[in-house]
Order: sequence, then structure tokens, then C-alpha cells
Amino acid sequence: MLTHLLPMLQEASAVSVEYSSKGGGGIVMLIGLAVIVLLIAALWKVFVKAGEPGWAAIVPIYNAIVWLKISGKPIWWIILFIIPLVNFIIALLVSLGIAKNFGKGGGFGVGLWLLSPIFLLMLAFDDSKFVGTKS
Repeated sequence: MLTHLLPMLQEASAVSVEYSSKGGGGIVMLIGLAVIVLLIAALWKVFVKAGEPGWAAIVPIYNAIVWLKISGKPIWWIILFIIPLVNFIIALLVSLGIAKNFGKGGGFGVGLWLLSPIFLLMLAFDDSKFVGTKS
């Protein structure tokens, strides 16, 4: 029935795609590394603005605890970040808390939730001060 198509299918599946390491992968990696370093610097600066140690930005899990602390939310909420779908709501509430504690509005909080790299850079390098209370 479809036996006349078998040779064509076998040829199509045998086609291989070769990726070259000469194609600029190193530049992409350097750009990615620069972005990561910039975001770590921004988080470090936000932590320092809030009166927390900047080095906490590079310590996994502890930086989330400090982020919760700065937002004024209870530390036990770290558990809620593990639960699928609930973590989106918790992240929104934490972002709104961060915005409020830095004297920003709800729109900034939603921006911090949806476009966190951009709004984190804005928060880090603007002249805002920490005006809230920590939990």
C-alpha cells in the first residue's frame, strides 16, 4: 500500500543536521554571561538598598528568603514557591510587596512580576529608597 513511500521516508529520516562550533556560539555565551552578571549586580544593589547583605544575591535559596523578607511576606512562603500554579500567585504577591516597600505602585509590581529582568534593573539603578517594613 504505502511501500513505495518507504524509501523516501528512510532517506528523509537519515538526513542529519550538523552544527558547527565556529558559528558564533562563543559570542552568544559571552552575551549570556554578561546578562547574568548584570542581573546579579542588580539584585545585589536592591538587597543593599533594603539593608540586606548584597552577597545574599548569589546564594541559592537564601536569596529567595531575603527577597521574601524585603517584600514583607512571611519566610515560610518559600514552600509555596514549590507548588505548581500557586507559585505564580505567590510571585505576583511578592512582586507587589517589593514594589510597595520601595515606594512604587501596583503597575511596577506587575511589571516586576512579568518582566522581572527589566524592572529589577530599573529598581536597582533608580533613586528609589526602601520605605517599607521587613518581615
